Amino acid sequence: MEQDILLQRYRRDRRKLLEFLLSSGLIEEVRSPSGSTSLTDADFDKLSADFILHCIKSGGGVVDVSEASKMYYTESAHPIMIHSRLGDMYFLTSNPDVAGSPPRRVPPSTIVSSSNHASSSKPDSFKMNGVETYGDDYGLKHKAEAAALRAPLGDSGIPSLGLPSLKTGLSDDDLRESAYELLLASVFTSGVEMFPVEDRKKEKNSKFLSRLKSKREKPQSQPQLSERHAELIDTIRAQMQISEAMNACIWRNMVQLAARRTCGQIDLTQISLELLIGIFRSDFSNEKSYIQWKSRQVNILEELLYFSAKLPETERLLIQSCLAKIRDTKEWDVAMSPAQRVEVISSIRQVASKVFFQQGKFGLQSETYYWHAAYHLNIRLYEKLLNGVFDILDEGQLIEEAGAMLSLIKLTWSSLGITDKLHNALYGWALVQQFVHTDEDTLLEHAVLQFQRVVFAEEDDYNEGLYMKSITCLRERNGSQTKLNLVQSIFLSIGTWFDNKLQDYHLHFGEKPVRFRKVMALASAIGLLTTDDCAEIKLTVNTSGQKIKYHVERSVEAAIGRVANIILESKEKIHPLALLANQLRLVAEREFNIFFPVFRQWSPESMVISVQKLHQFYGERLIPFLKGASSLSEDVRSVLSAAYTLDHELGRLYTSALEEQKAKHSLRPYLDHYQIEKVSGPIILDWVIGQHAHILEWTGRALELEDWEPLSFHQRQAASIVEVFRILEETVDQLFGMNLPLDITHLQALLSIVFHTLDGYLQRVLNQLVEKNHLYPSAPPLTRYTETAIPLIKKRLNEYKVIDDNVLDRLKELTMPKLCIRLNTLQYIQKQVGQLEDGIRKSWAVVRPSLDQTQAEIEPVEILESDSLTHHEAVDELFATTFSIIRDTAKDIGEKICDLIGARVVFWDLRDAFLFHLYRGDVESTRLENFLPNFDTVLDNVCGLIVDTVRDLVVLSIYKASLEGFVWVLLDGGPCRAFSDSDIILMEEDLLSLKEFFIADGEGLQRSLVEQEAKFAERILHIFSLQTETVIQMLMSASELISMGLDSNKPGHTSMGDAHTLIRVLCHKKDREASKFLKVQYQLPMSSDYDDSPLGDSTSRSPLMSDVLKRSASIRWNKKGQSSFKSVKKKIQGATNDIRNVAR
Repeated sequence: MEQDILLQRYRRDRRKLLEFLLSSGLIEEVRSPSGSTSLTDADFDKLSADFILHCIKSGGGVVDVSEASKMYYTESAHPIMIHSRLGDMYFLTSNPDVAGSPPRRVPPSTIVSSSNHASSSKPDSFKMNGVETYGDDYGLKHKAEAAALRAPLGDSGIPSLGLPSLKTGLSDDDLRESAYELLLASVFTSGVEMFPVEDRKKEKNSKFLSRLKSKREKPQSQPQLSERHAELIDTIRAQMQISEAMNACIWRNMVQLAARRTCGQIDLTQISLELLIGIFRSDFSNEKSYIQWKSRQVNILEELLYFSAKLPETERLLIQSCLAKIRDTKEWDVAMSPAQRVEVISSIRQVASKVFFQQGKFGLQSETYYWHAAYHLNIRLYEKLLNGVFDILDEGQLIEEAGAMLSLIKLTWSSLGITDKLHNALYGWALVQQFVHTDEDTLLEHAVLQFQRVVFAEEDDYNEGLYMKSITCLRERNGSQTKLNLVQSIFLSIGTWFDNKLQDYHLHFGEKPVRFRKVMALASAIGLLTTDDCAEIKLTVNTSGQKIKYHVERSVEAAIGRVANIILESKEKIHPLALLANQLRLVAEREFNIFFPVFRQWSPESMVISVQKLHQFYGERLIPFLKGASSLSEDVRSVLSAAYTLDHELGRLYTSALEEQKAKHSLRPYLDHYQIEKVSGPIILDWVIGQHAHILEWTGRALELEDWEPLSFHQRQAASIVEVFRILEETVDQLFGMNLPLDITHLQALLSIVFHTLDGYLQRVLNQLVEKNHLYPSAPPLTRYTETAIPLIKKRLNEYKVIDDNVLDRLKELTMPKLCIRLNTLQYIQKQVGQLEDGIRKSWAVVRPSLDQTQAEIEPVEILESDSLTHHEAVDELFATTFSIIRDTAKDIGEKICDLIGARVVFWDLRDAFLFHLYRGDVESTRLENFLPNFDTVLDNVCGLIVDTVRDLVVLSIYKASLEGFVWVLLDGGPCRAFSDSDIILMEEDLLSLKEFFIADGEGLQRSLVEQEAKFAERILHIFSLQTETVIQMLMSASELISMGLDSNKPGHTSMGDAHTLIRVLCHKKDREASKFLKVQYQLPMSSDYDDSPLGDSTSRSPLMSDVLKRSASIRWNKKGQSSFKSVKKKIQGATNDIRNVAR
């Protein structure tokens, strides 16, 4: 009737909705089969609401009533669907309870015949050449579905014990309250000390009770136990949720019952009868509470006397009649007088006493008839008492008074038929149940202790053994029912629970390793279940390993299924095989770190099983992918890297597991590795070669854009070299970051990139430089000193060489700041090359051990050691060759730049200010000290541009160039420079001041280095200080060696005692004898015939004159200087012969 009303309401609301949609203006036109647009003839019950909503969403338009009706009938033929991420869920039109549970087995695979029809589907996987090939999902969907079918339905809790059911339907609350009444009665009848309290009760409750008590509850005056027991009873009362008012009533009646008892034992019937006669309706706050209480007492009596006890039929009818009177509220509480109620209770008490005093079945001490007859009720009541030790405010913890409470509970053993072994088993059972409910691991520790007491307890005597066997539970296992004793049933329930957990221990304990160890400790205490004999609960040595292997296989299979489902639902843009490898590696690591340390004492080969299963599962999906990999795409790189990491990790775990088994090396089975290096090797090499061309192109582009400005104040190198090293480091990181096997060929290709990139950079820097001889002025013609004369026409010094335009353009670009930045860049290369080499070596050292480990599984140790030495030597040589050449090249170019900086400072930048004015005309007025401030300014600028590590090298270069300029003035200063003996003393002082300037009071160059470099200039000054005759004699000796062909001086170089130097000293000596000698012997022109006065600022002249003034000759002769001096050599030889003839 109710369903019909709901159906009518649904149809009415549906019609209203459709009428609203069709008349709301959202639809432009409604078209019926007859062509009319009226809605009066339309049957709204047969129109599809989804069709109309779809028309509205698509922008309105025309609604065809016939199409809407057709859609309605189509929808009615199928179940209503709900589309979700997990698949298609639907409502069943039939009752699933009638159909039964769904099948748990995997459906058989269907054979699909090949067909050309579009509707034919391909199987998920097929075998080809021994390799299983999969579709786009690599068989992951099939694996996830299979794992879902094997997974238990719902949360698999701990199974019940299978005790016989209670016929009267007593609830958990009924059992809890009756258990408390029994405990209180047992305390009072056990002889525990009692004393009266007349007016008030001393409140001294436990810490737990103080949190629980209500401030409005007031203690009532009643007989009390001793203070210690009273406090404990009050705690138990609160734990078992008994109100103080009810407790007072129970307390009063139990005291009276204890006073009338002649023996210590008591049973539940006596307690219920005493309470029924001593507690009235007025003791309860409402009618409902009283009826519930009375019904519980009647049910206890009925469960014990009517259903459990074996009574004659007359007594059974009497019990049934009396209990019916008590249950009837009108008759018991209204119609009956107190005397009549006492008579009914007395009738029941007579039968109960007869049953109570019947002899026990097994002859045990304190045994009563109810031990066996009502064990199903006794066990349940005892469980409720044991549950009282768990804090009701924190159910995972035991109360502080748990030990004392257990001691009090022990007083009920004689009434409930509990033995020490039963207590330990039931207390352990209660602890495990509470753990399952609260997930508090400490409860498992207590449970393990209790079950160990059960297992290692002494053998029961014969009678007690019979009693234990009589407490039977009916269990269903493997489709059949089996009777077990209580301890066996407890072990079976717990064993079944953790057996289900162990079948997927990755799911239940993957994040809780401590709990897993405690669960396995529990398993070691009670044993693992066997599949063939459910009665044999205890684990045996012969079956433990097989059982663990079974659990490992099932759990790993379930973990793989979950991984497959995770990948199917993943939104990451990573190849599924890469994600699969990463997830499987996590599974393997959990297996090794969490589970294997516990499993190995049961089954040492458990880790080997899990590794093999994971390795095989992934390998079946990887091999087809490897066959199609041809280039290093993003997918190929991610899959190969993840697969290689998984293979390496599984190999490591596999080896560690074998070592745990202490297997000999020669007998160890090894994993059939995926052989990724065979696929990745050529692909990686092609990638490196491709990077080579790309990096060279990028380096050239960076140098083309380089303006040789410092990167920043603190980073004074060029920006281009930073970019070059960034590219190289990225390439190194990418190569080693692939996490793929590499060999020496890949290393060689990588180092080739490094070498050619840096060497190309250095060569381009070198090609931008010019030779420093282009900076030196041209050597003037040789003249002899004469006194001042006024010739009519003086010759100008115009014999200059023209600088090539290309060289001149480069000189303009090679300013002092840019040269300094180049030098800083070379120093940066020296430093970064070392870091780059260390980084590559470290990365190679990380890669190489994994390769050695993989190879060690195949080749003997002796062969590997010899090959390893050869390999390491080859690698070291490869590193040394590559980076040593780069360092040497950078060092050589750096030295050349240093020399170029010094030459530019002296012979280019200070050419007019220093070189062309020093000692011109008069030495005393043109002393060196006048030009030292210019050097100081230049040095300050240069030191502000260069890094500290090359400062001394640059300063030394400038110092050397200044000495060269000083010597150039002495020897190639031209006709305007002639020095007397007094001038030599001043010039020696100038040389000393130049040295002290660069020493800078110990803050500059080292004194020993300064002195060493100044020796040549000092020797030239020493020649000037010699007598003219001595110098002429030295010249004749040098000329004789030339004539004899024994001149040891190299062309283009000047030494102190060669003819070149000596004749130039004579040319600049302010001495008549020297002038006369040069005139007679060499016919040299007079110095007064030439005008070599300064031309002003040479840089401001026309380009042609600028080229002329930027000559290079120095004291090292250029080719032109060498050819022009050949005539001088001939004259020297001729003069020497003439002198010898005169001497004869």
